[in-house]
Amino acid sequence: MNKMITQRNELLAKEVIKGLESRNMKGYYAADREEALKIALDLIPEGSSATMGGAVSVREIGLVQALMDGNYEFIDRDAAEDKRAAMLKAYDVDFFLSSVNAMTEDGVLINIDGNANRVSAIAHGPKKVLFIVGMNKICKDVDSAMKRARNVAAPINAQRFGLQTPCSKTGSCMNCKSPDTICCQFLITRYSRHADRIHVILVNDNLGF
Repeated sequence: MNKMITQRNELLAKEVIKGLESRNMKGYYAADREEALKIALDLIPEGSSATMGGAVSVREIGLVQALMDGNYEFIDRDAAEDKRAAMLKAYDVDFFLSSVNAMTEDGVLINIDGNANRVSAIAHGPKKVLFIVGMNKICKDVDSAMKRARNVAAPINAQRFGLQTPCSKTGSCMNCKSPDTICCQFLITRYSRHADRIHVILVNDNLGF
């Protein structure tokens, strides 16, 4: 990555981590995907159970493959015959893996969901939640983060899943009530009541959408 962008990301990440700490969440900064994977595996003890929503960022750093290849109980909902049962197991795992649709410079996490399995697990259930977040998802404040979630992440995900929503055709949010809408549940995580539950690895890279 460009040296000037890296310097900017390092400085910004320090502020984001301060914001996370003020919200009873733990932040880390990784210089690249390889370091992000190392930090993640250092946080997840061998033998732990883990699963995830549909986070592309988690796959991009190689974490899913590492857990599947290692001494972990990884619950792969995509490979499960009973996907509902696999998703319900998420509420009792040691680690729920996710990314964010957007995040503020002072540590607020923004997530939008269609089926709510991801946002509900983030809010309650799993013992720990581990976020993998590319610096491309950091926004100035909640308003700009929400705009990113609705106008960048949501249209791309709708296109990725082949959904017939207005945003999949226009590329921006139309505030629709389409049967295919994935903007059903909005979760703003501004504080964690439980210390050591939420961990965020900020990565000096463009990850996910």
